Amino acid sequence: MRKTLKLLAGGLAFASLGALPSMAQQQQQERPNWNLTVEEKEGGHLFGNPEAEAKVTEYVSYTCGHCASFARQGDPALKLLYIPTGKVSVEVRHIIRDPIDWTVATLAHCGGPDKFALNHSAFMITQADWLGKAQKSTPAQQQRWANTDRSAARRAIASDLDFYGVMEKRGYSRTEIDRCLSDDAAAIELVKQSNGEAQRLGIQGTPSFAMNGKVLEKVHSWPALKSQIDAQLAAKTSSKEGN
Repeated sequence: MRKTLKLLAGGLAFASLGALPSMAQQQQQERPNWNLTVEEKEGGHLFGNPEAEAKVTEYVSYTCGHCASFARQGDPALKLLYIPTGKVSVEVRHIIRDPIDWTVATLAHCGGPDKFALNHSAFMITQADWLGKAQKSTPAQQQRWANTDRSAARRAIASDLDFYGVMEKRGYSRTEIDRCLSDDAAAIELVKQSNGEAQRLGIQGTPSFAMNGKVLEKVHSWPALKSQIDAQLAAKTSSKEGN
């Protein structure tokens, strides 16, 4: 709240200079918290200013080790240094490659848009644990995962790889988890939207990135993406100064 200075007979009366917010503090208070601005978009989630100068789209697969590495390196830097400025937005989209990937993506979307970021992080951070279990799975488990009843298959995968435990730590009840896993219509639509987007753009590997609608060639890591973002922001700054 802005403080009002009252004009007294003797001139301006400042009750306490220390109590007045600085210009920088006022600007900070007025600036939106872009990390908390989340919009669900046809299978993806957009974080940050929708009108950002650099609109980054991240294409990931939950069973991709390089994607987990990017989540550890790139996601924190984007959230701390780039998204808060309002100049960079990030949209996370999926490329669903297998039944395990499909199950995780379904769970990551469980709940409202505000739940996605931490659901996503929880599975990326624990990837080595549950992927290790998948690699040691028995033929009997794999047969359950191939069940033509896809909701039953997703529940079997979630049980065998302890996805229930990951979600319960996020505050979900088993009933809520089963409801998300059993929603075939939502799960099928997620695959259509996610893989359809990737096919349209000709994306093959993960992680891959686009900026302002253009796929970034040979950019598959945080250092490479950071370089592209910095160049885009520098170009925008230069253009504004030239005008």
